[in-house]
Amino acid sequence: MTELLLEFFSEEIPARMQTRAREDLARLLDDKLKAAGLDFDAIKTFATPRRITAVVEGLPKRSPDVSEERKGPRVGAPDKAIEGFLKSAGLGSVNEAETREDKKGSYYVAVIEKPGRDTADVIAEIVPEMVKTFPWPKAMRWGAGKLRWVRPLHSILCVLGGKVVDFEVDGIKSGKITRGHRFMAPKDFDVKSFADYEAKLRKAFVILDSDERAARIEDAAQARAGEHGFALVEDAGLLAENAGLTEWPVPLMGAFDEEFLSVPPEVLATSMKAHQKCFSVSKGDDLANRFVLVANLEADDGGTSITQGNERVIAARLSDAKFFFDQDLKVSLETRVPQLKDITFHEKLGTQYERVQRIFKLARDLAPLVGADAEDAERAGILCKADLVSDMVGEFPELQGTMGRYYALDQNERPSVANAIADHYKPVGPTDDVPRAPVSIALALADKLDTLVGFWAIDEKPTGSKDPYALRRAALGVIRIILESDVRLALLSQIEAQLPTDAAGKEETERSLLDFFADRLKIYLRDQGARHDLVDAVFALGGDDLLMIVRRVDALGRFLDTDDGANLLAGTKRAANILRIEEKKDKKTYDEAPDPALLEAPEEKALANAVDDVEKAAAKAVQDEDFEAAMSAMAKLRAPVDAFFDTVTVNADDPKLRENRLRLLNRIRNTTKTVADFSKIAG
Repeated sequence: MTELLLEFFSEEIPARMQTRAREDLARLLDDKLKAAGLDFDAIKTFATPRRITAVVEGLPKRSPDVSEERKGPRVGAPDKAIEGFLKSAGLGSVNEAETREDKKGSYYVAVIEKPGRDTADVIAEIVPEMVKTFPWPKAMRWGAGKLRWVRPLHSILCVLGGKVVDFEVDGIKSGKITRGHRFMAPKDFDVKSFADYEAKLRKAFVILDSDERAARIEDAAQARAGEHGFALVEDAGLLAENAGLTEWPVPLMGAFDEEFLSVPPEVLATSMKAHQKCFSVSKGDDLANRFVLVANLEADDGGTSITQGNERVIAARLSDAKFFFDQDLKVSLETRVPQLKDITFHEKLGTQYERVQRIFKLARDLAPLVGADAEDAERAGILCKADLVSDMVGEFPELQGTMGRYYALDQNERPSVANAIADHYKPVGPTDDVPRAPVSIALALADKLDTLVGFWAIDEKPTGSKDPYALRRAALGVIRIILESDVRLALLSQIEAQLPTDAAGKEETERSLLDFFADRLKIYLRDQGARHDLVDAVFALGGDDLLMIVRRVDALGRFLDTDDGANLLAGTKRAANILRIEEKKDKKTYDEAPDPALLEAPEEKALANAVDDVEKAAAKAVQDEDFEAAMSAMAKLRAPVDAFFDTVTVNADDPKLRENRLRLLNRIRNTTKTVADFSKIAG
């Protein structure tokens, strides 16, 4: 067994592309090696700003010999059929094929022997193919060559078992040479194995593993901040980006003028992050006038010149940010609202101004349902998008909502209104918190429901992996807000109210969107550890109050974990299976109530009485939204159902008796549907 070491060395690869490049490299190698019949133990990939690397462990020296049989036409078949067979099998004549017999007579078989190949020959063939077809999101050409790569490709290192695999791609010959850090160790050096490669890179000031670079940045950045009594403001995305920008990361501490602390901290942090990839630093709960930058080398002066250069750039950027903020404060949010007429939300859904008119009305309607002040909800809805036309949000779109809150507070809007402007975009991701204040909840729900209903109305739904308008995120946001805030909301009535009464396919649109919420809820609950089949069982009964649906699912799950629940489920499924078979055979259903006069056995009489009692008790409990009580009522069916199946023959010889007992089974099925459709439950 042997090791393959492969490196593509180029100009700087954008940090955002490195993770995907590693994944694509591993996938392509895996596919092509297996297609060539080469098994291996493992593939590991790495990326730095100037290289993507792969090491494949446990490769054989040759691919195995393969014998393949290809069945051909019958003996005596038309000449054209035989000629086609010979051509596809690579045979010169039928004499080179074998003749075999089956029940229908003789037929030709081509036995194709494919000898194995040296692994080096396979590698020399597949690597150039990979280079030419590598799926970079964006690629470029340079010089007079035709090769496309993310940035100019300088060299390809390809070593198999210590020896170079020879090939050439657009004038670039493979070899065993690589380079270290651009400035600290720019000379070429040879490598013979991955261990040798990684060790020599480290001596040449290149840390190959991005996770190690990230850990080094985090530890050193925290240390730099701690030395001055500050704390690093953690940012996982910025940490990963800096790891992708450096091969030998060296965190340094810089400072900016305290006058800039009058600007909101989110603006300072965003400006330093966006323009210089710098981490913010805090002192207690407040942002400090410090930052941590990540250099890509150990400078002779200890990083003084690098730090000073970053301080000058950051001072200029923060000066711009302060100017934008000061200018924005001179214009009220209410004055900005009409300017939203110039911003198109979607060509079929109108402008942001038109959207605001829908949102504030919906927020006002939702306010009583979430315990919010209707006037505050309406006011927040009117102003919620006004900061989109501010200079600051024009510079940093990610600050929309955040800046609206600052401007609203400066203009003496009520805190609940200002906070709702900032919170109504939440949650922006699965780990983001949901809004907690009532006005914020009303506005967040209004914003997301308007988005979902609008795009459903114009038939712009997510398809497959494509979701350009983040509708899945919006639906999940609605679900999380409802469940985490204990909001009682009839979704269907909200959807109906937002759709025009004369909209084409209105009912289909309503049902489709409600089904979408059901699918999103299943995924959410599954991620929380719940069973999606229980969600199906409850959703099958209808209903659009997600909070009550989830509470019913929880109660059903706990019930089915008991012996009574598990046995009742088995009995109900048995009843349903018998009914399905007999209804199909008889071509009729047994929906009528059983005739008490035809109940002969004590067990069927007991079951009939139990079904009546349980159905009433369960229906009353469901109406009272006491799902635990509903499940307790259902538990009382377990014993009479078990006794019925133990002693009573459903398919009795007497047709009337048989039909009556099938009607009784239907009563079992219908009674359990008081709490859930048991046919949807696995098990």
